[in-house]
Amino acid sequence: MQASPLEEPLSGVALAFGIGLLIGLERGWNTRQMQSGSRVAGVRTYGITGLLGGLVAALAGPEGLPLGVGGALFMGLAFATFAAVFVTFARSSMFTDGNRSATGAIAALLTFVLGAYSVLGNRGIAAAAAVGATGVLAFREGIHRWVAHITRHELESGLALLAMSFIALPIIPDRAVGPFGGVNLREVWIIAIALAAVSFVGYVAVRYFGQRRGELISGAIGGLVSSTAVTIANARKAAADRSSAPLLAAATSLAMAVSFIRVTAISGVLSPALLIPVGTPLLLAAAIAAAFALLRARWRPSDSGASEPALFRNPFGFWSVVAMACLMGVLIVLGRLIRQRFGDTATIGGAAAMGLLDVDAMTVSMARLTSHALSPQSASVAILAGVASNTLLKVLIAGIVGRARFAVHVSVICMACIAAAAVAMVMT
Repeated sequence: MQASPLEEPLSGVALAFGIGLLIGLERGWNTRQMQSGSRVAGVRTYGITGLLGGLVAALAGPEGLPLGVGGALFMGLAFATFAAVFVTFARSSMFTDGNRSATGAIAALLTFVLGAYSVLGNRGIAAAAAVGATGVLAFREGIHRWVAHITRHELESGLALLAMSFIALPIIPDRAVGPFGGVNLREVWIIAIALAAVSFVGYVAVRYFGQRRGELISGAIGGLVSSTAVTIANARKAAADRSSAPLLAAATSLAMAVSFIRVTAISGVLSPALLIPVGTPLLLAAAIAAAFALLRARWRPSDSGASEPALFRNPFGFWSVVAMACLMGVLIVLGRLIRQRFGDTATIGGAAAMGLLDVDAMTVSMARLTSHALSPQSASVAILAGVASNTLLKVLIAGIVGRARFAVHVSVICMACIAAAAVAMVMT
């Protein structure tokens, strides 16, 4: 059934009106204590503002076509006139009640723009922007409290992490550089972002949940991304504070448990035949790692968290994170060299070399080979070899970066996991 010629523009104008009512509802609720007639704008004003923006856009040009010069001038004149009228009333209200906030005026201008965009642009984007803007307006008190408690170091680290992710990453070339197949610069930078993100999440968790619970939470979350990154971050913390080594080892152990479960899930989804031969050893190892983490954390006395900001002064050090990423890049080249030495036909050796740094890629590669080149038994042994090499890498990291106490704890749990997985593999 063909849509009516009025259906599309009418739905756009209706959305514009709805956006105005949504933002107006929040604005009206925020000023509900004020006497009627003393507010510059409420639900009705914002609703009409959104409707006005939609109608102006509908008059400016035909539906679905770019605006002409005349339509663009009409839109610009209408917006300027509305802005002048609303700002004039808002300014007079500011002198009357002493309210110096520009939020109401900016919200009204945004309502007009979103109303117009509902007709001229993508309605999904317009609706999402309206919900997001209303959320920011509604959570004003919470945002103000958060800004009041944030430290300068946290702000700098957060901005550095955002710059690494959204400014530097898009311009870094996605190609290999160097011998033995080289190192992909983008992959190394992604490793740096993962290290920084794990450190930042760990810092935030420790600050808001206390050291004992915060470290375990950050370890579990980090294990979903990279248990190796968690190991590096915790080793650096342990090197700075010897007393926290047992708890940091527990968080590392929990990240390993999550990583084992993740590999099991990837293997089972890509090749169900691998679920038992891969899942049985890794789930047993995950249970041992999780038990160690919980017991180690349970034995540690609860802390008040009062001294935590002094213990971890900065969520992460930019240059130390870059240095660690460069070290990981060197290890990537070493892994490729080992793989070349063993040859592509040596599946287990190749999987062990791949697993040094990228367990997920190794798991996906081996699981896909089960459909045409490898038997489930051979593929499961290769996957377990890759996981074992990655686990041994954590022992190396703990010994080089962390202090002796942290290295001992990590070494014990890694060897216990490898031994348990080996026994389960033989039995299955």
